[in-house]
Amino acid sequence: MAGLNETPKGDRVHIAFFGLRNAGKSTLVNRLTGQDVAIVSDVAGTTTDPVSKAMEILPLGPCLVTDTAGLDDEGPLGEMRVKKSLDVLATTDIAVWVEECAATSAAEDKTVYARFLAACRARDIAVLHYRRGDDVDAFRRELAAVRLADAPRPLVRDLVAPGDVVVCVCPIDESAPKGRLILPQQQVVRELLDAGAAALVCQPPQLADLLVRTAGVKFVITDSQAFKAVAAVVSPEVPLTSFSIVFARAKGDLAAYCAGAAALAALKDGDRVLISEGCTHHRQCNDIGTVKLPKWISAKTGKKLAFEWTSGNAFPEDLSPYALVVHCGGCMLTRRAVQARISRCRAAGVPITNYGVCIAACHGIVASPDTCMVLRQRADEKLTNS
Repeated sequence: MAGLNETPKGDRVHIAFFGLRNAGKSTLVNRLTGQDVAIVSDVAGTTTDPVSKAMEILPLGPCLVTDTAGLDDEGPLGEMRVKKSLDVLATTDIAVWVEECAATSAAEDKTVYARFLAACRARDIAVLHYRRGDDVDAFRRELAAVRLADAPRPLVRDLVAPGDVVVCVCPIDESAPKGRLILPQQQVVRELLDAGAAALVCQPPQLADLLVRTAGVKFVITDSQAFKAVAAVVSPEVPLTSFSIVFARAKGDLAAYCAGAAALAALKDGDRVLISEGCTHHRQCNDIGTVKLPKWISAKTGKKLAFEWTSGNAFPEDLSPYALVVHCGGCMLTRRAVQARISRCRAAGVPITNYGVCIAACHGIVASPDTCMVLRQRADEKLTNS
């Protein structure tokens, strides 16, 4: 489980370098990282796509450093490069403007710089400036001194005390990666251990016996796909939640997600539902995003819906065609990126929910926005059929 020792991209401070073509961005990135991360050339426009490198900058901690193409690129292809560079702002915590001289001179250059600043201010991104030839060590100290307003939030460590016992239900099925747990499960287990709690890990078939043999379970946290089976086994007196829901609490807006799940009841025939994941992975035959969620949502609503999908950094500019957005937990996205997507949905008047909250709702289970646990039906009541 080597992944437990690696900081995920979504938990790193994202630092991106912007400027005009040939301003020295790639040279600065290479000197800052101490590696040849980006190709350096005197030819303007050498960098055509964002290039990222994971590294550690103390006291900021684990960071993701990204070099981008010049924002003054020209022509149809240049416009595409500029767009890809500005798309990086969606996940950027600190933006660095690199320039050849103290101030840009041409009116066109000043316009590019002004648009960059406006985009950063609209997203509340910290902006630093570096002039080509400045001392890199001094700049590194300036970078490390930045205090980010949006500090990482805990997943579960604030929910437990030393000695507490938490059961983690981790199905190993055809969609599970070979030889390891998925990232959300890894991170939750690690946080429980860091907090001094005991993490007991099992699959759904072993859960009932484990609960009989284990006294004083603080709560149970399950993969959302197993909500129906797990809710039928866990006593209503034992709090229950899912990995996706605790990620929703840490990175998203649980109240907004719960309101979005309630919007399932308002869906009509022909409505378009966007299912969005923050990562890209090989789709399995029974994939949760493309197979299971559409099936559960259709069964819950009884409507003929049109489903669409995005993954990775892709997220529609225009959300108005959609009646609902269902988003993953966001383990591979920064909190800033998840919050930006929620804000865009809110501005478009489109309800948004997340995988865990939506799956719970489809099975007659309601997530609580105050505790991140779920409110279940009585054990003798029938859950919604999958």
